[in-house]
Amino acid sequence: MEAELKSLEDKLAQIVKLCRQLREENHQLRQEVATALNANRQLEDKIGGATKRLESLLQQIPEDAT
Repeated sequence: MEAELKSLEDKLAQIVKLCRQLREENHQLRQEVATALNANRQLEDKIGGATKRLESLLQQIPEDAT
């Protein structure tokens, strides 16, 4: 009986340890996702600005300048 309780205690300790590791990993991954989303937004803003500038330049080119 005591051996069974010790075995259960060991298994529970492993589960608790794994749960802590997974929480930490989850936290790190959430931070990485937030950083990636922020970088993505910044790139989208840059692309939008570049697109507007290109469209403006294209409108300035005369039609018969080919």
